[in-house]
Amino acid sequence: MSDVILEMCEKMEKSVDAFRGELSKVRTGRASLAILDGINVDAYGSGMPLNQVGTLTIPESRMIAIQPWDPQMLPAIEKAILKSDIGLNPVNDGKIIRLNIPMLTEERRKDLVKMVKKIAEDFRVAIRNARRDAIETLKKQKKDKEISEDDLFKYQDDAQAETDNYVKMIDEATASKEKEVMEV
Repeated sequence: MSDVILEMCEKMEKSVDAFRGELSKVRTGRASLAILDGINVDAYGSGMPLNQVGTLTIPESRMIAIQPWDPQMLPAIEKAILKSDIGLNPVNDGKIIRLNIPMLTEERRKDLVKMVKKIAEDFRVAIRNARRDAIETLKKQKKDKEISEDDLFKYQDDAQAETDNYVKMIDEATASKEKEVMEV
């Protein structure tokens, strides 16, 4: 297989991994620590990830508990959660911050499904762009007489087959997340 196709596959693999990461941040009715990924706390004069300033646990299926290693960090953690766009209100009892995950309404579930579909389409576009870039590189190689016309057509077919494969992975992950979101 051509180096161009292998490079394209690497880009597509990264896109699928990034997509799965984005899906894990979409809140369902259950508690998940992935919701808190990307939240930075202003700790000791610098921004630190939330999971580096305390212990994150899920004591109940619809609650996340955050116990900071330094109790003086409670206000900073609370502020960081409120500033993030996760839509949860922290409850501070002086030792632990609790995040209650509310039940999703039917309307909110449908909105989340729409959001998941939009994210999926964005990543499908990224995969198609990787294919387009690879094919342009192959056409340039043919023009520079580095590969033959037969090789060009073979590699284009390979690129399309790989693209179909990665788009299918995106579709499967999307269907799985939709089912999870719509589950009551």
